Amino acid sequence: MSTAEQGPTAAPPARGTAYAAVARALQRVTSTSFGPYQSAVIRIGFAGTWLVFLLRELPHRGELYGPGAPWSWDLARQLIAGNSAFSALMWSDSRVWFETVYAVAVLSSLLLMLGWRTRTLSAVFMVGVLSLQNRSVFLGDGGDNVIHIMAIYLVFTRCGQVWSLDARRAARAARDGGSCARLKDRTGPVLWVVLGAVLAVGAATGPGHVQLWTQALLWGAWAVQGLWWAVNRYAPGSHERSLLDVLAHLLHNAALVVIAVEVCFIYSTAGWYKIQGTRWEDGTALFYPLKLDYFTPWPWLSGVLAASSLFVLVFTYGTVMVQVAFPFTLFNRRVKNVLLVGMMLEHAGIAVLLGLPFFSLAMITADAVFLPTGFLLWLGARIAAGRARLRGRGGGGLPGQRHEAGDQPRTLVG
Repeated sequence: MSTAEQGPTAAPPARGTAYAAVARALQRVTSTSFGPYQSAVIRIGFAGTWLVFLLRELPHRGELYGPGAPWSWDLARQLIAGNSAFSALMWSDSRVWFETVYAVAVLSSLLLMLGWRTRTLSAVFMVGVLSLQNRSVFLGDGGDNVIHIMAIYLVFTRCGQVWSLDARRAARAARDGGSCARLKDRTGPVLWVVLGAVLAVGAATGPGHVQLWTQALLWGAWAVQGLWWAVNRYAPGSHERSLLDVLAHLLHNAALVVIAVEVCFIYSTAGWYKIQGTRWEDGTALFYPLKLDYFTPWPWLSGVLAASSLFVLVFTYGTVMVQVAFPFTLFNRRVKNVLLVGMMLEHAGIAVLLGLPFFSLAMITADAVFLPTGFLLWLGARIAAGRARLRGRGGGGLPGQRHEAGDQPRTLVG
């Protein structure tokens, strides 16, 4: 048989293999929410960082975001009218409304960090972050910008699969019988009705120049939450329930990829901009912030480090190289993990040396999307063991932790 005759019979198996690989990939993406531990760390990290910040600034909240702020409510309203940003604080200039929004921001951060009703609380958390930050836009730094962006992305993730009160409640419901637990759920519907009423009041009394995408996102999240509860209650095993699961998996996986890409953009742009600066080129850039009073919480330590030319040179060049190189190391897991540790240590150093703890916490949390699943499982087991020792027991685990033999959750980024 000639080669021409053999060719047509050899091509279909190759195409069939490619089609099968694509089908398997699509099946995985639509049936699995990747990175459950990474998304849980992101949830805990950003909610915890924002919570600590709000508690730290509790005595000064009025001067930062409230009626006593130098950036007055009228000025904020004029700015928001121009940029069409969203802030629930623009619904009213009363002190009572400000205190209510601030209290809700604190409470939602705490509950999201614990993983209680994460689908709903992630949206409430986003509203709290946007409302306060957009009220006084000139107070933020790079860390606030990261929290601002990630608060929006968190709404689309299934960040309560593990290490959450939601996961604990789901495990308890599975033991007691899922249908019975769904019938007993009263908190979800009540929370849904209350939030719907708040959104309706805001739409009626708030400024009309709010961006349409913000309204669509909030009302869309509210409607989807109601649909999800209704299908779980009345048609738990239906095709509609399966379709909602597929859509949830797709949104979660897409959001996780966007978070990873966002982190890469942050580092790549920061690194390439540094290359264009003369102080970074000659290796002296680190010297100057170590000599600024505003960034020297430990003057004696900053003075010792600034006096070392070798330290300044190594860390100036090292910062640029790590930031520029990191996005290109994602294809090599070992190199990526080494640079990831380096960047986290760098941010820890920034928190101590330059007095920027919240910026550092936000960036370390963003870096956590790339942490290996094996390391997070090990870390969770160590935390669970430590908690068990403190309680005087020999066992236990984190809420919703999945550590059975052979259970290795898939991840896009670990």
